[in-house]
Amino acid sequence: MSDFISGLRVAAATMAICVAGYTALILGFAQVATPATANGSLVSNAEGEVVGSRLIAQAFTSPEYFWPRPSAVDYDAAGAGGSNLSPANPELTERAEALISAHGGATEERPIPADLVTASGAGLDPHISLEGALFQAERVATARGGEVGAVASIIRNVAYAPGAFFTEGHIVNVLELNLALDSGLAAPAVTE
Repeated sequence: MSDFISGLRVAAATMAICVAGYTALILGFAQVATPATANGSLVSNAEGEVVGSRLIAQAFTSPEYFWPRPSAVDYDAAGAGGSNLSPANPELTERAEALISAHGGATEERPIPADLVTASGAGLDPHISLEGALFQAERVATARGGEVGAVASIIRNVAYAPGAFFTEGHIVNVLELNLALDSGLAAPAVTE
């Protein structure tokens, strides 16, 4: 019986140290070292309301906003995952054709960037390529009654190279782009 009680004490001490203690230590360190990321990289609008996370995509479907990459999990962060469809699967082709149509089509002179018609591996990628954002600029400018050049300028202001000078391409965080767009080029008032 004393071995059983000793075993319970060791198990309880181990759980207290490894589960509660270690978790508290890491959380405390993260709150001091990088509080923004420790709290989910939350993004706030101009009024200070939390509108999303810098790390998780969310659906935008209105024409006056930029649209993210398609998501095989409907942007549900609780169930990240890709479509797992083979490139030869007709469903993949049908989905891509529907997305190309939703983006206003594509031509040989104006090809649609691949990231606008293919889902990311987790279905939650919050970024699109600079080319993907610029492809949508005309639709967004028309919906807002603005100039394509003004929208393109906002896009270029928020675009960045994820690997600094080690990478060539630039990406854009869709949520941050849409917030910058709201600040720099207001959406038209909705009339009923």
